[in-house]
Amino acid sequence: MSMRLNYWQVAPEAAQSITHVNSYLEKSAIEPTLRHLVWLRISQINGCAYCVDRHSQDAIRGGEKQQRLDCLVVWRESPFYSERERAALEWAESLTNVSTTHAPDEAYDLVREHFSDKDLVDLTLLIATMNAWNRMAIGFRRGPGKRA
Repeated sequence: MSMRLNYWQVAPEAAQSITHVNSYLEKSAIEPTLRHLVWLRISQINGCAYCVDRHSQDAIRGGEKQQRLDCLVVWRESPFYSERERAALEWAESLTNVSTTHAPDEAYDLVREHFSDKDLVDLTLLIATMNAWNRMAIGFRRGPGKRA
């Protein structure tokens, strides 16, 4: 599959604006391991090959264990995730699939148990921006590069 359009070249300011939000999120209280898990899970749901490749590699570089990455698609059935991570993943899935889930109270109540107001805003922004990146990469067919 070939790239339809190089959005970084066509509208660098647009892509850079999302990058600025990501820079803010990297300074937030959302721990890097959780950020990587959430970014990766959202990209798996959306079917974004570029982002799945990138965020799995970023997670590994950040010290994530391969088994946790391998089992992320079945996180509900796997014992490898903390209650905080499970709450964040549930919230991420609910918002990524918002047209069918409508962000149910159960998911919100669960995430509220593990995140302060500020952290919940940051987590929700993290979810929203990953969905934006996925739509850019999928829409314009940005695929992963071949690894050495």
